[in-house]
Amino acid sequence: MKIGILGGGQLGRMLIQEALKYDDEFYTLDPNADCSCANISFFTKGDFNEKQAVIDFGKDKDVVSIEIEHVNVEALQELEKQGVKVIPNSAIIKTIQQKILQKLFYEEHEIPSPAFQIILSAEEEIIIDYPFVQKLNTGGYDGKGVQIIKDENDFNNLWDQPSILENLVDIDKELSLIIAKNERGEIKSFPVTEMVADPKLNLLDFNISPTQISDDVQSQIDVIAAKFMKAADSDGLFAIELFLDKSGKVWVNETAPRLHNSGHQSQEGNANSQFEQFYRVLKNLPLADTSSLGFSGMLNLVGEENCSGKVKYEGLENVLKLADAYVHLYGKTETKPGRKMGHINVLSDSRDELLEQLIHIKSLVKVVAV
Repeated sequence: MKIGILGGGQLGRMLIQEALKYDDEFYTLDPNADCSCANISFFTKGDFNEKQAVIDFGKDKDVVSIEIEHVNVEALQELEKQGVKVIPNSAIIKTIQQKILQKLFYEEHEIPSPAFQIILSAEEEIIIDYPFVQKLNTGGYDGKGVQIIKDENDFNNLWDQPSILENLVDIDKELSLIIAKNERGEIKSFPVTEMVADPKLNLLDFNISPTQISDDVQSQIDVIAAKFMKAADSDGLFAIELFLDKSGKVWVNETAPRLHNSGHQSQEGNANSQFEQFYRVLKNLPLADTSSLGFSGMLNLVGEENCSGKVKYEGLENVLKLADAYVHLYGKTETKPGRKMGHINVLSDSRDELLEQLIHIKSLVKVVAV
């Protein structure tokens, strides 16, 4: 099959790396000729937000998918009309890529999500209580386009753009569920992972799988997943990001219609990875076993503060001496502060030991510039 991927970042790279053991051709479209997928796929330099570029790229493919949701949906709709299979379908990508539509989708389908207010500009009357989170309607990614407005003193910082204003949840844990559906109607999820965010960068620092949650919390997540998959009505692999509040209630934060950072530990920590699973979705093959092989976790490797330029990894040799630590680099030649450059997966016999290893490895490695 000719499989086309919009976006040439690390998610596409790891999908292709996993799928190279099979016999397919992978094509990628990205504006950056030095992107992570450029040297391991049939690469086209082009803008995945430009309608004609996407149509031209996708028209001769057996299936077209995404590794970033901020793509031209009109082009995907046109490709579907031409008979090209688009996974996930254009309708659910359009819903998810706009935070306003996404929140209304949860409301319509009775999927629990924090209370919110829609604004189109900063001049509108704010009726939601402080503190709240502002999420830009479009373009937010890896912690960008999100800010907390704590009180009236912060109000001057409100972005003057269409946004969702959302009540803050009193968070006990941040969780993620990776779930997949193929054309046959099979649905399978990975064990729930716990996400630990870097408060400074507002992006994932490391994750832990499986998380420790009660049967009641697991039941709430199962209901949410079933409602979401029925309402989405699309093949694909989705990451449902969740908040568990301190009273034991589960809320949906947001959903990604693609492979996700919170599933990276599945490469070594599960019977099959999220990348294997997504490949099977694209090919409409039987879905893979997702069982945990024990406790596993992932540490993001991100560019250090004040470091921009050609990348250098300090301390990586020390990590390679460790048992049950697995390095994955993304093929990016240039680093900058906060940029995801790779990750390290860790396996362990217990949660406490896993956390110790993740914290230790974080102290060993720095991503700097030459």
